Amino acid sequence: MPGENLTRDEARERARLLTVDGYDVALDLRSAVGPHTGDGPRTFRSTTTVRFRCAEPGASTFADLLAPAVSSVTLNGRALDPGEVFDGTRIALDGLAAENTLTVDAHCAYSRTGEGMHHFLDPEDGETYLYTQYEPADARRVFANFEQPDLKAPFTFTVTAPAGWTVLSNGAREGEPEPAGEGAAVWRFATTKPISTYITTVVAGPYHHVTDVYRRELPGGGELVVPLGALCRRGLARHFDADDVFAVTKQGLDFFHDHFDYPYPFGKYDQAFVPEYNLGAMENPGCVTFREEYVFRGKVTDASYEARANVILHEMAHMWFGDLVTMEWWDDLWLKESFADFMGSFSMVEATRFTDGWTTFANRRKAWAYRADQLPSTHPITADIRDLEDAKLNFDGITYAKGASVLKQLVAYVGRDAFLEGARRYFKRHEWGNTRLEHLLAVLEETSGRDMGEWARAWLQTAGVNSLTPHATYDSAGRITELAVLQEAPESHPVLRPHRVAVGLYRRRTAGGPLERYARAEVDVAGARTVVEELTGAERPELILVNDEDLTFCKVRFDEVSLDTLRSHLGSVSDGLARALCWSALWNLTRDALMPARDFLDLVLRFGGQEGDIGVVQMLHAWARTALAHYVAPEWRAEGARLLAGGALRHLRQAEPGSDHQLAWARFFASVAHDEHDLQMLDRLLEGTGRIDGLEIDQELRWAFLAALTAEGAADEERLAAELARDDTASGRRHQVRCLASRPSAEVKARAWTDVVDSDRLSNALVEATIAGFDLPGQRELLAPYAERYFEVIERVWAERSIEIGMAVVRGLYPALQDSGRVLELTDAWLAAHEGAAPALRRLVLEARDDTARALRAQRCDAAASA
Repeated sequence: MPGENLTRDEARERARLLTVDGYDVALDLRSAVGPHTGDGPRTFRSTTTVRFRCAEPGASTFADLLAPAVSSVTLNGRALDPGEVFDGTRIALDGLAAENTLTVDAHCAYSRTGEGMHHFLDPEDGETYLYTQYEPADARRVFANFEQPDLKAPFTFTVTAPAGWTVLSNGAREGEPEPAGEGAAVWRFATTKPISTYITTVVAGPYHHVTDVYRRELPGGGELVVPLGALCRRGLARHFDADDVFAVTKQGLDFFHDHFDYPYPFGKYDQAFVPEYNLGAMENPGCVTFREEYVFRGKVTDASYEARANVILHEMAHMWFGDLVTMEWWDDLWLKESFADFMGSFSMVEATRFTDGWTTFANRRKAWAYRADQLPSTHPITADIRDLEDAKLNFDGITYAKGASVLKQLVAYVGRDAFLEGARRYFKRHEWGNTRLEHLLAVLEETSGRDMGEWARAWLQTAGVNSLTPHATYDSAGRITELAVLQEAPESHPVLRPHRVAVGLYRRRTAGGPLERYARAEVDVAGARTVVEELTGAERPELILVNDEDLTFCKVRFDEVSLDTLRSHLGSVSDGLARALCWSALWNLTRDALMPARDFLDLVLRFGGQEGDIGVVQMLHAWARTALAHYVAPEWRAEGARLLAGGALRHLRQAEPGSDHQLAWARFFASVAHDEHDLQMLDRLLEGTGRIDGLEIDQELRWAFLAALTAEGAADEERLAAELARDDTASGRRHQVRCLASRPSAEVKARAWTDVVDSDRLSNALVEATIAGFDLPGQRELLAPYAERYFEVIERVWAERSIEIGMAVVRGLYPALQDSGRVLELTDAWLAAHEGAAPALRRLVLEARDDTARALRAQRCDAAASA
């Protein structure tokens, strides 16, 4: 729609003109329940009054609203014709006064895509659950507003809904719900502090609601009391471990109060776990929303609990970085996301039971960043965000994980105390306001005494990832005469950055003993070659690990001796973080076609079973699946699958009964099982005629085993229907939809394609499930006919569907599993013929093309290994 994609220039001009004093928003959600009548979308009434000032009386501007219909628009007591001023995305406002009042009465649409006011009907009990999700600009789907982060204002929400519901917003509820007749009630909420539109929220429905309270003595006297709430659907209540959620929440609040010297500023702290959520979570102040998959329906490994704790703390950090102080425009998205990502791990390691969180960060989060920073769409951490479509795509591995990695480097660069003191000054100086990069750099210069401009230019304002490689020479006695760190940069982004790194030397003290660090030096790497003077004279190591302790953001390379050591003794590296860094470096070598993919798989099979950190184990499983699907030579793929399945089964049988490792290897075995013997074993475990001591086959594991059987044609629609009868829940239906789309049949694939591409009947969660079942590595021949069709439909899909669904379809259905050379030709032809396509759409296609070209290079490297 014209006007839906707000540009940065438009936002700047509107911010120059306007100051917003407050919003009163009244939502009538009674229409959410009962049958939907009529041809159009199900709608609710939204009435908004906005009070704002204009710096240039007589000027014109616009308000944002995405709604099927507007009943009335009143500006300063003057009724405007909705047909004249509302075009479906914007309300034109002409002849503004110095002080203005705008009232808009609209009928807004409930969403089934997770954008705006999402409407979910629970198949288990028939209840309706609602929640809002806005970032970056979907509040305009729920109420009329000025949809940009720098026009902050206080909000007062009033909600009418069925009387038996739980209704929450950012502010605390004021009084008891007031009867509204016919089984309805009205909830009134306290006015918020000035916040941006995208972090306002409403959660409404018959949620299971648990409460607690956080108390803290304040330094100047008095007590801070924060009411806590935790919510989920009633159908998940029996699985909801709210006590653990509250425990992490209180630990996080203690940590941030200890280090930020700014009391939690939003009164209460609710956390709602909601269905069909597109994100991991969203930092709405006072009422954080999470995807309900963090309520675990079956047994999960400790890595899942760690991931949930990290997300809880990430969102909590946003209460200060992002909500209290907000970036001016999406260019500086990193000012909230990078900090929240860093502080999530920082606080988790120091305040909770997950003390090895930096290992997970190094192994999992940074893998996301390394991939993003090597795509053609890579960008500086402080990005050039021209419009909202750019903003939507920049919630990526660079803004989150690379930004967090750079902040970890910054702490090493300026010192922990200076970094935290800078944060404290930043909050107090800019509370309730909006900032840019220079505002943060100013306080860090004050507290550290360092010139932050040079650091920012190198780390925040350039793109690309450097590689660091050790080079050592030795004397006749086997002692180091010189150890240098060599820095390289790709031709496309040739910046050599300053790195604060630790270099560790490792060796075995006895034959067969562990590889232990016996020497370490911390050094500032600058330029192409840096000598580590402190290690001169050290005895010859078996392994040199650059970036030991993971202080900087770089790709680690090895000298030949170190690489040979890892090929033989990777499992012997004694330190868990060091071992995780080695795994990550070996994976980067594989992705960069510097190590044959089959060699990486061999390392996983030989040493993965010895890995103690369950998060690392699960990351290795994910990497192994990617290597098998995309990086091994096609002619070796079947043999690789056989070896992986055999190794997975061996490790499954060897794992401690009932352990996290046993569960992880069981899931991995199911994901790679292929031949008749493997499938029969899964079938026996599923039916209870087979057994592995300690392995509990709960409902989630049943679906994992069924997914493997269905994809190989060993389970049919009737069997899936029977399983759904056992588990007729929202989760069960998502699993069933994925399995149905995974059946190896041309007719099934055609139906799945139509359901996703040619219809909008599926919700966001079921679109995701259908794509996951459609696009399977073992079904390349069935998927071959869709390569051309993909390029025929993506521009239409992008134009007709919401951006969330458009992204899911364009990313998920890209024919990456087909003949890579042919797919590259089709991709290049489409790009050449569609230079005028939406930049965000072209970006997604270019990223997919880059992954395909990388896969081709890796396949050639792997093929050469057997030549």
